[in-house]
Amino acid sequence: MPLLTAEQSIDPLLEKVYSSQRLSIDDAVLLYEQATLPQLSQAATFVRNKHNDSSKVSYVIDRNVNYTDICNIYCTFCAFYKKPGDPRGYVLTREQLRQKAEETKALGGTGFLLQGGVNPDLPWEYYLDLVSFLHHDLGLWVHGFSPVEIQMMSKLNQKTLHQTISELKQAGLGSIPGGGAEILVPRIRKKIAPLKGGPEKWLEVMAAAHDEGMKTTATMMYGIGETTLEKIQHFDTIRLQQDRALLTPNEGGYTAFVAWPFQPGNTVWDGKLPIANDDEYLRTIAVSRIYLDNIPHIQSSWVTMGKKTGQVALAFGCDDMGSLMLEENVVSAAGTCYTVNLEEMKHLIISAGFTPWQRDNVYGPVLSAGSI
Repeated sequence: MPLLTAEQSIDPLLEKVYSSQRLSIDDAVLLYEQATLPQLSQAATFVRNKHNDSSKVSYVIDRNVNYTDICNIYCTFCAFYKKPGDPRGYVLTREQLRQKAEETKALGGTGFLLQGGVNPDLPWEYYLDLVSFLHHDLGLWVHGFSPVEIQMMSKLNQKTLHQTISELKQAGLGSIPGGGAEILVPRIRKKIAPLKGGPEKWLEVMAAAHDEGMKTTATMMYGIGETTLEKIQHFDTIRLQQDRALLTPNEGGYTAFVAWPFQPGNTVWDGKLPIANDDEYLRTIAVSRIYLDNIPHIQSSWVTMGKKTGQVALAFGCDDMGSLMLEENVVSAAGTCYTVNLEEMKHLIISAGFTPWQRDNVYGPVLSAGSI
C-alpha cells in the first residue's frame, strides 16, 4: 500500500471513530499502517473510555496451571509440549493441584487459568473430575481449556460440543480462555499448527460456549508471517461472532481480547521470523480496541512485552493489566520470562495515572484484602 501524502486521508477514519461509526476491514488496514502512534493512542483511549471507567485499570490474581504438558497436536510455535510416550511428560496429581491452590489463595488469588496439552491418554471422566475437584473441593474459579482441548473432549465422549461444554459447566467450569486462536486465517493456521484445523474449529467451540451462556476471552498471537490484512480479518471474525453472541438471551460472549507477539525461542522458527517490536505491539492493540467495539475489555500483555511496554499499553486502549501470573510455563519455555508481584502490579497502574482494582476471571470485582 503506498504511503499517504497527507493526513486528510486518515482524518475521515478518525472522524468515524470519534462519531462511533464502525470501521471496515479496509479502514482498519489503512489506520494500522498509516496513522501515527499518537493518533492511535488518542483514538483507542476514546473507545476504551466508552466501555470502561477512565480512571481505573483492573488486574487479576490467578495461576496459569498446565495440568499436563503431553500433547499430540505438535504446534510448531510451541516450546512447551512433550510428545506422548516422552518420559519427561507429566500429569499433575491432586496433591500438586491442592498445593498450587493453597498457594494461590494465600496470595489473594481467586482461580486457575487451566490449560494443558491435548493428551490422548486422559479419559473424558478425568476432565469432569478435575474441574469438580478444583471448583467444588478447592473453591477456585476455573477459567479453563482452550478450544482444541474441548474439541478433543467432544471426540472422547462422542457428544456434541454443546453437550460437552454443558457437562463441563455443570461440573464447575466457570469460563473458557481463548488460547489457540493464533491468527484466524486458514493460511496461517495451516502453516504453524496444521493439526488444529482451520479457524472454524476454534470458532465453533466459542459459539457453542456462548450458546451455553458461558463467558470466554478472545486472543491473537501475531508475528508469525501474517499480513496486516490478515490481522484485521482476525479482528473482524471475532467482532462478527460477538455480534451474534450479543443477540442471544443469555450471558454468553467475549469479555476481553488479548494480543501478544510470537516468542520463537526454542522452536523451529527461532531465527527465521523477525521479533515483534513495541511499535507493532502498540499498533496492534490500539487498532484492536478501535475495531472490537463490542468487546468490553482489552488486556495488556506485559508477560511477553515486559512491564514498561505493558504499562504504556494502558495509553493505547488497554483497561486491564491481566494476571500477576503466579505461575507461567508456556511463554517462559520460549525464553521470555517477566514477573511482577502484587505491589509491583499496583505501582505500574498507579504510576501510569490510574486506580488499580482487583477483578475475577469474568471482570467482576473481588472484595478482599488483596484488592483496592
